[in-house]
Amino acid sequence: MPALVFDCDGVLADTERDGHLPAFNATFAEFGLPVRWSEEEYAEKLRVGGGKERMATLFTPELVASAGLPADAAGQKEALAAWHRRKTAVYTDSIERGIVPPRSGVARVVEEAAAAGWQLAVASTSAEPSVRAVLEHVVGPQRAASFEVLAGDVVPAKKPDPAIYLLALERLGVDPDDVVVVEDSRNGLLAARGAGLRCVVTVSSYTTEEDFTGASLVVTELGDPGGPAARVLADPAGVEPGPVVGLAELQRVLQRPAPPAPGAAVPRDAGPATTTKEER
Repeated sequence: MPALVFDCDGVLADTERDGHLPAFNATFAEFGLPVRWSEEEYAEKLRVGGGKERMATLFTPELVASAGLPADAAGQKEALAAWHRRKTAVYTDSIERGIVPPRSGVARVVEEAAAAGWQLAVASTSAEPSVRAVLEHVVGPQRAASFEVLAGDVVPAKKPDPAIYLLALERLGVDPDDVVVVEDSRNGLLAARGAGLRCVVTVSSYTTEEDFTGASLVVTELGDPGGPAARVLADPAGVEPGPVVGLAELQRVLQRPAPPAPGAAVPRDAGPATTTKEER
């Protein structure tokens, strides 16, 4: 039985700019931390996988001294856990209030896949309560209950490490050739390809300029009939989607050979397998 595995942030909803960033900054303010991440600074923080890991970058010698933060490892771990719990609560509340809209096409593709008997999963580095809140917001509580949810600290290494996708293969009991992953970032792509999985990329607000070499298909979004249309940015696997990416296109992804993974040698007789990046 094939499986469709989604990342959460940037894929189910474009949550980073309007959800996570304000939640981080609100948490910093509540704890009296003299830090407010701008959109540009947060774009750099997104290179670090995981919210707790991003918060941990605050423990510089300068900020520890100036803000009176704990200097010992145990104290920092305790402070980090408290910050992250509060940040997760702030973020989850914003999702429940509908501040961040779902991305186009996700709910439609989920229903198509479910009707065809595909397994459904989410694999994310975000905290599990945050992931479940977004998932229910996008597909509804009943459909969300049919998903395998892998999130947060369920694996010791975050993306781009492939651990979470290797765990997804184990939990779902599927062969790598029967899985399509939908990601929005290079870190997510690297994690999926590192686990031997084919990957479709729907770029998000922070990832349009990233290198997606190794993806089977790169589009602006999945698209919806009568709504936002998918625009193809790269199609190295020859999927040839129209303005709406649906289950038929995902099945073609499975039928085509996966492009060489990032860093893999390209056979001499092979055509180009690089992606283009949207120019903005």
